[in-house]
Amino acid sequence: MNLFRHIPFLKTVFFYSLTAFGGPQGHLGMMLKTFVLKHRYVTEDELIEYNSFCQLLPGASSTQTVTLIGYKRGGVPLAILTLLIWILPACCLMGGLSFLLTLFPAKNYTANLFKFIQPMAIGFLVFAFVRAFGISINNFITMVIMLISLILTFFFFKTPWVFPILIIAGSIATNFSDKRIPEKEKIVPKQIRWTNIWLFVFVFIIAGTLSETARSQHWPNRKAYNLFENFYRFGSFVFGGGDVLLPMMLDQYVERPNSKQIVENNPNVIKIDRADLLTGYGFVRAIPGPVFSVASFTGGMAMKNDGIQMQLIGCIIGSIAIFLPSALLVLFFFPVWQYLKKYVIVFRALEGINAVVVGLMGAAAAYLLKGMNCTFSNLNDYLMIMVILATLLLLKYTKIPAPFIVIGCILLGWVF
Repeated sequence: MNLFRHIPFLKTVFFYSLTAFGGPQGHLGMMLKTFVLKHRYVTEDELIEYNSFCQLLPGASSTQTVTLIGYKRGGVPLAILTLLIWILPACCLMGGLSFLLTLFPAKNYTANLFKFIQPMAIGFLVFAFVRAFGISINNFITMVIMLISLILTFFFFKTPWVFPILIIAGSIATNFSDKRIPEKEKIVPKQIRWTNIWLFVFVFIIAGTLSETARSQHWPNRKAYNLFENFYRFGSFVFGGGDVLLPMMLDQYVERPNSKQIVENNPNVIKIDRADLLTGYGFVRAIPGPVFSVASFTGGMAMKNDGIQMQLIGCIIGSIAIFLPSALLVLFFFPVWQYLKKYVIVFRALEGINAVVVGLMGAAAAYLLKGMNCTFSNLNDYLMIMVILATLLLLKYTKIPAPFIVIGCILLGWVF
């Protein structure tokens, strides 16, 4: 690959990474404006196809779409460079936030400054639920799948297997009927090379083995191994982007460490304060780039008690581990997609998966609302509810950019 001839494209990716606000909902429109209308690096049909394909995969869909644009321009080497340039600014900003909260603990200065970021984050999640509901829940079966997913996730929030089981069940349920999406043509079977996917599986197995060995044998730096396994697993199973990543992180780092079994058998488990995690989730909405960059912040907070060097390593591990599965899956499966996209079963499965994802977001919002424990005994409790409602209404009925909402919540915390 002649890197020099791709420098204008990489510069475009870099400037896009500095201006891509709004999360995955806003990224596609900005990609259309930047890579199709302005620079014509891909056609509109190609961009839509890339985005549709990425919706079928777990991981960061907007990141995978940008990676595929690089892949189309210059193959795997340029795709990797595109990915790194796209995620670097956001990961650096979110990693830096973990150091800021460490230098100024929440119990001191940042307690007031960021206290309304947490209810704002819930407002973003409710908005994502409402928006996704309108798009994905459009018939009786998707409504049933969504409600079952919401109820089961809410009551079994601390059980990690509930997420993949619901995803699989939802994809199967929507394939029982061929009336909504009928088979249009007969597909001639074709031999597919699956060799490359073994790298993804190999890393998954090695990460899990090292994590469990480090935990059971009490390795000095076992948290680093555990952290890599956690985020690689998240990146391998998250359908629906950062709004689904949040409940998984809440389960892994907030709820499970407080369970009786974990406290007795693994007292050194990674534990993060709920307020810190929600602060990071809210703050990531104020910066450009992928929402998955919240993993850089979470990795730093997970290692903050082990010194500055380990905290930096935690930021790097979180960044690499969360995006690695996305890259491996999209680059290895895209050639296969050219054949698989002919099968209507894929689109039927996606219908069920999207319904499950909506249910997960609704359950996460309800679970976080329950955890606020508002007694309405002081002004702050009323203000927090107002922040949730105001965030939802501003996102739904105005064009105010997300960063201004975040800044407004920070100023509100400074005043009150």
